[in-house]
Formats: sequence, C-alpha cells, structure tokens
Amino acid sequence: MRLHFHRAASRFFAGLAVAVAVDFGGWCLAAQDSSAAIQGCPAAYVIGPEDVLDISVWKNADISRTVPVRPDGKISLPLLNDVQASGLSPMQLRDALTQALTAYIPEPAVSVLVREVHSFKVTVIGQVKTPGRYELKDRATVLDVLALAGGPTEYADRNRIVVRRQDQAASVQIPFPYDRVMSKPPSKAEGPDNFCVKPGDVILVP
Repeated sequence: MRLHFHRAASRFFAGLAVAVAVDFGGWCLAAQDSSAAIQGCPAAYVIGPEDVLDISVWKNADISRTVPVRPDGKISLPLLNDVQASGLSPMQLRDALTQALTAYIPEPAVSVLVREVHSFKVTVIGQVKTPGRYELKDRATVLDVLALAGGPTEYADRNRIVVRRQDQAASVQIPFPYDRVMSKPPSKAEGPDNFCVKPGDVILVP
C-alpha cells in the first residue's frame, strides 16, 4: 500500500514540476520577446512614408526635384522611375541614387536633404488628458509622448500602461512602469524602463 502511495505521489509531483516549468518557460519567453523589442534611441534618422525629400543632382536640373515618399516607401525620379527610400538614411539613399544614375550620367553628384518629416507618428489612447495621434520630429521616449498627451488622468492605472508595437511579423506588448520612471532623477530619463518609441507605436493607458 505504501509503495503504491509513493509511486502515485512521485508521478503527481513530477507532473506538477513539468507544468510549473512550462508556465515559467512561457513567462520567460514572453519577457524575452518584450525585452528584445526595447532598444536604445536611434542615433540616425531613417526615411519613412510621407516624408518630403529634396533630391539634387549637380548640373542636372531636370532630375533635381522635391519628392514625397509614397505609402509604399518609394520615390519617383526621372530616368530611375521608382526608387526605394523608406528604411534608409539620407546618406544611404544618396549612395543608392548615385550608383543608379551612373548608368545615365558620368560621375553624378547627388545630395539628399530632408525637407519635412511626417513618418514618425505615435498614438496615445486611454486615460490621458489629450488622447490622439502625435507626429514627432525627433526621437522621443514613452514619457516624452505621455507628456505631449497631457499625462495620465487621475483615473489612470499607471502600473498597467503598455506600448503595443508591431515588430516585424509579430505584435508585442511592452510594459511601461510609470511610477518607477517618475521616481528616477532626470539624469536617468532614458533607459530600459523609459525606452524610445518607434513609428507606429500605440501607448495604451488603462
């Protein structure tokens, strides 16, 4: 009788250990996914849809022009037709245009200037004073964007604020510890807790 009891108890605790390990492993995987989505503020500007660019080709006014970046991320230029611009820095686009134009112009000198930035949009919804979609002109942290929205209201659950981000093919939710960030000195305004937003982010304040 005791032998059967010990065997049954052993199977029970073994199963419990596996269940706990699976749950804990799933929690770790979710934490890793969120951590992977948090990166430092980008050092360089990247062109995006709806931005407006000044493309200048030295001694060639027929090609030089001001062009908008289309929703598909491309620009249209004479000789080259459609050129991918979204996802590139201005210097990378300059190099790509220079290489493409060598088939038509000997030693082309190309410059790319950003006239207007419209691609960096972040949405804030929920319990903030001014919810809406905000167009940013420079890099910004979650706290910066919440400040633009007037900050959380008195009814907001500040410990449940999340940032919803589309990362490649997957959508992730990144917790934002508002109270912990606010308790830090201004010299530590940026970091793993107060991370930078990306175009298309949605900040949800329940």
